[in-house]
Amino acid sequence: MNYILNNLPEREQKPREAGYTMAMDKGLSVREVEDFLEVAGNYVDIVKLGWATSYVVPNLEKKLDVYRAAGIPVYFGGTLFEAFIIRNQLEDYRRILDKYKMGYAEVSDGSIELDHGLKCEYIQTLSEQVTVLSEVGSKDDTKIIPPYKWIKLMQDELAAGSWKVIGEAREAGNVGLFRSTGEVRSGLVEEILTKIPFEKIIWEAPQKSQQVFFIKLLGANVNLGNIAPSEVVPLETIRLGLRGDTFSHFLDMEALKKEADLTQKLT
Repeated sequence: MNYILNNLPEREQKPREAGYTMAMDKGLSVREVEDFLEVAGNYVDIVKLGWATSYVVPNLEKKLDVYRAAGIPVYFGGTLFEAFIIRNQLEDYRRILDKYKMGYAEVSDGSIELDHGLKCEYIQTLSEQVTVLSEVGSKDDTKIIPPYKWIKLMQDELAAGSWKVIGEAREAGNVGLFRSTGEVRSGLVEEILTKIPFEKIIWEAPQKSQQVFFIKLLGANVNLGNIAPSEVVPLETIRLGLRGDTFSHFLDMEALKKEADLTQKLT
């Protein structure tokens, strides 16, 4: 940090199990990745190459090299996994993971209908090859999953070998965990947390209001995903209470007042 400020929330240090920021690369150039990491690399824990953008970008290997040199893991978006599965190309997908030396993979079923037992089999199989993140929730905004089912799906996927489960929101933050307006389904979130440890969940929260909600609910070290590269540094300031949205949330105003009174007496 560039200077000292007291009374900031304590952030987990990298490599960390909680306080993850998952950024979404939707087709950055190599130069854009370099610029992004120059300013935000210390605050990014993992990068998702959004949906199937890795299929069409011309700079994939060079870009992966830049992320690796910075020590930041990268994985292909879950929609790419689904694109292989719907075409009965699981083994081809596994070969792609090896070809690009991917250490992580996302297993999702947000765009396809997939028997959950089979999804868990995919998780178990892939977890023998890479670290698996699995996504729960649908990209269809008309498909409402009740809280008890979210919990059961997450529990089963963690048991099958998922390292962390991801709460679906899409890049816009208007499905799954959120209403079409972007409003958080707070009752759903709170019920999930009665059964699933918070450090095991990455909440997709691309909108600032959603990030603020989760930080106020679970603290500076909540795992958040689908963060735009340009929003990683702003998110870190929200985590630290250095933006208006959380400015007073982490401050112990009574202790600060006592400290100020004591200083005044001494002077």
